[in-house]
Amino acid sequence: MLMPEGRVVMISGANRGIGLATARILAAKGYTLSLGARDTDALEEATAGLPAGRILRCRWQAEDAAASKAWVARTAERFGRIDAVAANAGLSLDARLEDDDESAYDAMWEVNFKGPLRLVRAAMPHLRASGSGRVVVLASLAGKRLLSDSLGYSASKFAAVALAHAVRRAGWDHGVRATAVCPGMVDTDMVAHRNTPSNEFKIRPEAIAETIAYALSLPNDASVAEILVNSRMEAMF
Repeated sequence: MLMPEGRVVMISGANRGIGLATARILAAKGYTLSLGARDTDALEEATAGLPAGRILRCRWQAEDAAASKAWVARTAERFGRIDAVAANAGLSLDARLEDDDESAYDAMWEVNFKGPLRLVRAAMPHLRASGSGRVVVLASLAGKRLLSDSLGYSASKFAAVALAHAVRRAGWDHGVRATAVCPGMVDTDMVAHRNTPSNEFKIRPEAIAETIAYALSLPNDASVAEILVNSRMEAMF
């Protein structure tokens, strides 16, 4: 297993939900972290208790094409290396098959696919140089099958899964490994308004954060392309 000491991990969406849980758990394990979020004040407040010497906080907005390059540059300048990216930022909006208004489709495509794409693209030279670079893309079981009528969200998460596979192929010869983590319903603000059906539960963000930590710790000869974490009984997932 890869030891966390000295390894630098970039975490997007680190001010709340799974991103914040991941930041707390990775910090406790000894990783050095570069945390990105749209709201830097909220990020500062949420992560105030993390060890100052191993934390960098940066503004990052998925829709801003220049933000990823700037964040990567600041991280490399501060720590001298980047060993992993955990792309956690996500957006869920209603976007159905017969909707004429495609703005929700476009918004989710920007945040759920192009945001992680831009971040990983900017970080790839550093991940290759690491020799054991790791990328975790937080996708969803909605990116593996369609259970609801929210086509737009599922389509963006199918693309996020494809991104993880593309990263693994592109960086393979330099030790880069990528994993799509695909959870069911997680107990975050995104689903706070949704009632839990009788046959389903909400997964704790910390459980997904530990799953991300596991993927980051695997050695080069243990490539895990996808991890599915369910919150209900299904025949396949």
